[in-house]
Amino acid sequence: MSHAQQQDKTLTQRLSETPVIPVIRVESVGAGIELARTLVSAGLKNLEITLRTEVACEVIRAIADEVPDALVGAGTVLNPADLERVSQAGAQFAISPGATLDLYQGARSLDCPLIPGVATASELMTGLAEGYSLFKFFPAEAAGGIELLKAWQGPFPDVRFIPTGGISPALAPAYLSLSNVQAVGGSWMVPEPLINQGDWASIRSLAEQCHSLLHNS
Repeated sequence: MSHAQQQDKTLTQRLSETPVIPVIRVESVGAGIELARTLVSAGLKNLEITLRTEVACEVIRAIADEVPDALVGAGTVLNPADLERVSQAGAQFAISPGATLDLYQGARSLDCPLIPGVATASELMTGLAEGYSLFKFFPAEAAGGIELLKAWQGPFPDVRFIPTGGISPALAPAYLSLSNVQAVGGSWMVPEPLINQGDWASIRSLAEQCHSLLHNS
């Protein structure tokens, strides 16, 4: 079993427990910690902190240190340098919107599992050749959505996906019902206005509603 395959296996097991991943953009470490505590207490333990703010790595490090029940990962990882710094910050997985051969090469020497992004069959085949079997499907709705994932079930029966991009509470159950979908990513339960207001009660309610999506999938 390759390095990538072993990482995929371990991560897949964890994602299967709560297959809704909040995709989080947060502007302060304090807000990131409170948000993580709120989401974990509501049952959403797998978190993606995007590298779209200057404090993202600090937030990842703080959550890893102070919210032990969270599986905290980094999103918007674009290159080996990003991968190295999120790994040093304590990220337990990394997600990229796409993938390059440089990114795959950088992942080989790190213990931080990479979930590479794909939107086409050719990109998927490149990832398979690198030893991966778990991919982010991005941007899911714009790239073909549920129908494309269904079409990929035939030629790629052993591949699992995390669709992200345009996923809503209305669409999530249909995605999660597909046999090749491991989890879905979205930001509907972590709207930035509520984060900025510190309205953790409303975020908790949105997070708790995700459990009904799982039962309906």
